[in-house]
Amino acid sequence: MRAVFAVLSGALFGAGLHVSGMTNTARVRGFLDFAGAWDPTLAFVMGGAMLPMFVAWRFARRGTPVAGPAFPPPPSSEISRPLIAGSVLFGVGWGLVGLCPGPALASLSYGGWPGLVFLAAMLAGMGATPPLRRALDRRAAGT
Repeated sequence: MRAVFAVLSGALFGAGLHVSGMTNTARVRGFLDFAGAWDPTLAFVMGGAMLPMFVAWRFARRGTPVAGPAFPPPPSSEISRPLIAGSVLFGVGWGLVGLCPGPALASLSYGGWPGLVFLAAMLAGMGATPPLRRALDRRAAGT
């Protein structure tokens, strides 16, 4: 049952990305181009995502999940160096390519080889992050 909900949720999310135009890299880069032909579409998509999540987190405090043992805890509000570093790397990659992980996966169905190159680079970065993080933590601890 959980797998069915995961597939349906992923399909709904991917369809929403396609319908909203968030798999169109030109539209995303247009949102980031404040000095040129600015495209506010992404702001509306983000706003449309934040409202349901606000309601979902309120419900999660009182309710029980349909397809799992418990809701995850709310994300931490702590602003840490890893959060800042990850945000900067995400933003740089997003600005250069115009895709983040969700739209990148959704665009695989029509993106051709550039989408595959982005996916390979994204997976390589995700794989390299844990050992790099451990090495940086050891270095910061002086060991």
